[in-house]
Parts: sequence; C-alpha cells; structure tokens
Amino acid sequence: MSYSYQAYGFGIDSSTCIAGVPLRPHQFSAADIFFESGPQPEWASRTTKLPVRQLSHLPKCEEPANPSFVLSEHGNAQCYHFTYSDGTQFVIDAEARRIWGAVEPPLTDEDLATYFLGPVMGFLLRQRHITALHASAVDVAGQAVAFSGDAGYGKSTTAAALALRGRPVLSEDIVPLRESAGEFLAIPGYPRVCLWPDSVSKLLGSAQALPQLTPVWEKRYLPLDGVLANFASQPLPLALIYLFSSRSDASSAPLIEEVRPRIALLELVQNTYMNWLLDRKQRAVEFDTLARLVRNVPVRRIIPHTDPQRIDLLCELILADAENVLSPQRAPSGSVSS
Repeated sequence: MSYSYQAYGFGIDSSTCIAGVPLRPHQFSAADIFFESGPQPEWASRTTKLPVRQLSHLPKCEEPANPSFVLSEHGNAQCYHFTYSDGTQFVIDAEARRIWGAVEPPLTDEDLATYFLGPVMGFLLRQRHITALHASAVDVAGQAVAFSGDAGYGKSTTAAALALRGRPVLSEDIVPLRESAGEFLAIPGYPRVCLWPDSVSKLLGSAQALPQLTPVWEKRYLPLDGVLANFASQPLPLALIYLFSSRSDASSAPLIEEVRPRIALLELVQNTYMNWLLDRKQRAVEFDTLARLVRNVPVRRIIPHTDPQRIDLLCELILADAENVLSPQRAPSGSVSS
C-alpha cells in the first residue's frame, strides 16, 4: 500500500503511513520525495557500501532529550546516511528525492515519522537549497508571524498558546521560506504542534491533556484538526519575526523590544535550521538571503517572564504588538515596546 502526502511544500509518496501529515491534494501532479521503510532497498544497500566520510553530528542544543545522530556521506555524495544512537537510520540519495528509513524495537512507525519530519526533513530542505528558520509560525490576519530562537525558549509553546486562542498555526520548529518578487512566503509544515509535557500542563492544566507523539516517548502534540486548534495549510507572506530571548524575572516582563536590522541579521544567521551543515559558499548565499529578509520584514525581540502563568499576558502582548506593526495606519492602542 502507498500513501501520498503534503508537507513543507513537498509532495511525498510513502510506502508507510506518516502520522499527522495530510494527504496530498489532487493539484499535486507528481511527488517531490519518495519515502520507504521495511527491508533496505538495493539502491540504499549499494551506496552505503561506498567509502564513507562523516559530515557532522547533531549538536546537543538542537533539541534537548533527543537521541543524537551522525550524518555521513558515501561515495562522491552518492548518498547520505543518518544513524541515530537509538538504532534508527535513514539513507537519502544524492538528489534528496529517495529516502529509506528504519527503526528498531521498541520504536514504532510513529517514531520513524517523527524523525522524518524533523532533522531528516530539515536536511532535505538544505539539499534543495531552501532556507528554513528554526522557528514556529502562526497566521495573524492572513499573514505569517514567526517565532525564532534557541531550543527551549518557548517557540512551540507560544505557537500552541496562540492556536488555542484561535490563531491557525502554519508550521512548528521548521519554517521554510520561499522568496518571490521581493516577498518572502512562509511554507506550511504539517498540522501538529509538538510539546513537552510541562508545556501541555501549563497550557491545558494536565500533562495528559494531549496525546503522545509515539508510544515510547513522553513528548505530546496539539492536533491542528479544527477541534482545539486550526492549521494554516496555504503559504502566507512572512510579515513579522519575533526573536525569543532568555526568560527574565523582572517585573516588566514579558516585554517586546525593537531590534535593529544588523542585530536581527546576526541573530537570524544563528537561527536557520541545520545551519551547521553549510559550507562557506552556502553560508554566504544564506547570509545574502537573510539580509534581504530583514530589509523587508520587521524583526522584534520577545523577553518572556520566568513565570509560566504569564503566558496569557505574553499572548495578549504579541497580538497587540503584531496588530500595531502590521497595521501602521492604525493608532497604537498602547505602548508595548521599550
């Protein structure tokens, strides 16, 4: 049996069910990516026997509590091989079109899908020369507002909190960008927001209020299925970026500050997804892309409070600030910047 999906702007044909990803609409005439599991196919077996060169490994700060992985190149870039510390592995062909993946018990197909939709998809975007922010994004008045920053700073929790307040989520953790005619579009991911149990407890009162991503992992997810929250399934103009800073216990927090374009550029350079894979030439190209981005899209800084009970205040602050920034012709309703 085969399945056809859509995620991150790609049409995906898969031999296995990819939990949480919507089926591909009819207007996608052909798949961009072919994903298979089960016994290792001949093309993967053959290419992984070629001479190997280790490219890099997942830094510990990329996603806390995830198993680390090593990324290797076989032959003259004839395939790439992800090997996780828990036994999971993926093989990706030179064109980043064919992917084979496998997990070892007690891991399940849900675990395989979770890895595929995270670092593996981030690698595919890199191989396709698509810049992606390490960010989450929501729909505010038909425009994309992104939240970027280091892991653990609250990007996903904030996106989920806004989703529970009626703002559709475009993507979580990875926000691919498409540049066209001087405008940047944010591309939808898939209709879930992945959350650690403490975030679920903060938002919904109980860590068990949302389903687990997989039977063997404690992380949970907010379905963007129109019940508790909605999914923004179409690309939207990226109109505003918030950079998350570390939390503060100051009485003035949470607060939002302006960020000068030069500082915004330097911080965004550090917050593109899987930027540790870039060589010098690729870094230069991405730097130029981000320079155009900060010239066209306002960037602001969020300083959250250490008290998780202030998430409501943070959401109100973001929405008021976004309204003022995105609608400059409107008279400001109050000062939200320092």
